[in-house]
Amino acid sequence: MTMPTNTSSSPIAYPDPSSALPAGLPDPATLTRLANEFFAAFPGSTPAGNGVPGSAPSELAAAAPALPASTNPVPPGSPMAGPSGAGSGIPGAAMPQGKVPGANLAPSAPTHVLSLGNRAPALLPHAAAQNGLPDNLVTVAPGLDSRYGGTALGVPEAAAANLPADGAPGRSSASPYYFMNLDRPQTHGGQNAPLPTVSLFDPLSVPSLLPAGESAQAIPPQGSARGFTGTAPVQPDTTERYFLDDIRSPGTPASSRRSDPVAQAQSGHPQFDVNAIRRDFPILQERVNGRQLVWFDNAATTQKPQTVIDRLAYFYLHENSNIHRAAHALAGRATDAYEGARSRVQRFIGASQPEEIVFVRGTTEAINLIAKSWGVQNMGAGDEIIVSHLEHHANIVPWQQLASLAGAKLRVIPVDDSGQVLLEEYSRLLNDKTKIVAVTQVSNALGTVVPVKDIVEMAHRVGAVALIDGAQSVSHMRVDVQALDADFFVFSGHKVFGPTGIGAVYGKRALLDAMPPWQGGGNMISDVTFERTTFQPAPHRFEAGTGNIADAVGLGAAIDYVTRVGIENIARYEHELLDYATGLMKPIPGVRLIGTAQDKASVLSFVLNGYTPEEVGRALSEEGIAVRAGHHCAQPILRRFGLEATVRPSLAFYNTPEEVDRMIAVVKRLARH
Repeated sequence: MTMPTNTSSSPIAYPDPSSALPAGLPDPATLTRLANEFFAAFPGSTPAGNGVPGSAPSELAAAAPALPASTNPVPPGSPMAGPSGAGSGIPGAAMPQGKVPGANLAPSAPTHVLSLGNRAPALLPHAAAQNGLPDNLVTVAPGLDSRYGGTALGVPEAAAANLPADGAPGRSSASPYYFMNLDRPQTHGGQNAPLPTVSLFDPLSVPSLLPAGESAQAIPPQGSARGFTGTAPVQPDTTERYFLDDIRSPGTPASSRRSDPVAQAQSGHPQFDVNAIRRDFPILQERVNGRQLVWFDNAATTQKPQTVIDRLAYFYLHENSNIHRAAHALAGRATDAYEGARSRVQRFIGASQPEEIVFVRGTTEAINLIAKSWGVQNMGAGDEIIVSHLEHHANIVPWQQLASLAGAKLRVIPVDDSGQVLLEEYSRLLNDKTKIVAVTQVSNALGTVVPVKDIVEMAHRVGAVALIDGAQSVSHMRVDVQALDADFFVFSGHKVFGPTGIGAVYGKRALLDAMPPWQGGGNMISDVTFERTTFQPAPHRFEAGTGNIADAVGLGAAIDYVTRVGIENIARYEHELLDYATGLMKPIPGVRLIGTAQDKASVLSFVLNGYTPEEVGRALSEEGIAVRAGHHCAQPILRRFGLEATVRPSLAFYNTPEEVDRMIAVVKRLARH
């Protein structure tokens, strides 16, 4: 196949899409024109005589019915029409699957156009299909769906020379990506009222999917980056997005690039559009008791972006197989996806190599693995294990079991009245009998951020191993296990916007290599006879049997999403949101905040005089607000404050100050009665 010359300013070369087209497929230029006209059809101005809000003055738009009332918003006869609307493919054109350049996103199931709003990360312009080939719009124009070929659909101008000229519908001269549409004037409902600051296919800004007649108040106005003081000012449409590298001018100094994160951090906060983020999470459109869901139970589990949901579907549609065990194509795909997820975890937490990452069901299983493998091997009578008073039961019970088995002793680092660990007391606990120190990085009950770097350093001075429970930290802050010098680090995928039933253990390679397997079976063996068994090296020796392959791949997709948004951007926004909520909660009569350490992350635990935590939780649930009310599997720390339960709102980067206001209003109402 002949590669076309890349004549644009993009450094990325793409294959000639026409070379991969099967016989009978419509002309790529026609497909691209139709796609751009279609996507330009909503929500924008209403041409006279059309009656369709946002329709572009084209034959396609002129025939399109109104979106809210339509189940198939593509006119009959259009090459984009399908049994369930746009996105179901081109009738009669059987696109080849596999390693065919430009045809890697060929859809195999209908996708309604109204679901495109939740596909925002699928439009990010810097990824490739699952087989490593670049995704190309012009051969798969109707298939704008991330489940068919990876996490992004990138169309630089070099790969779409037949796109309309500047000024034509669907194009923006301010961006190399046709879907940005940043400089097209927009109105809403055929009137001259301006739309919010989002554009139709800004990668993290897509239109509301609320049905016709839904109150616009269901989606809260956008909070400002600082202080959450009402609606943010409208930004110029030519503003670059902080998460996009300026590929049009790779040689330009960073300080002169509008999209450069470092330059923006020096001058102020990078742009962060929480409403755009929210549209990546379809469950946030749910209604509970007639009210739009507010998900403040993120410390229990986080919601999943559409890219994660679609990646799981793609795995089962195109890759499902056991791994490492067969020579057939699907086994290779599944193995590549699974091991690729391992590499993503490695990079995300700063491990030195993928072999230091072991997949498990979650943090609980991770700690049990270490206790029952490393612990049984290394602990003896009289040895000591140190944990903190803040720990989740999962970081207490396995060590109690180990201490009972080995004749060891469990010792506890106390906390002060704010909920922060007392390092002076910790230093007194350390001695030559200390074999392991296991502490959380962020308390799930109080939100306290623990100085784990100091704790690890002090443990190493006495020759002890250090384990960090990162279940509550990985979604809120940058983690670098090498900088922390942690011996073990564990976390759960469902706490970082990934699936349930998957998690990871990081262990220094030398430690993992010396540890015996803790489960026996298939996949973790090198050779078995009736006389003896030899085991695979780490990490495979700790992954007996068929693992949770699909959800490991889903975790990789979640990590990609968090990385794309930027963990520092997430941390900054959540910190401001927590400060905002704390400032409103403190003055309410009868409210007692539990956990007031200076360094906290996204947890606002409280009790209210005259009400049990369960009663407050039910009152909030009646208003569609989900919080945790109970002991949070951290009974020792709550009893340290004389309590058996608290109400625990816990925040994530898709929460808003308006949602906080809804919660505060309920608590104030209860406090008045």
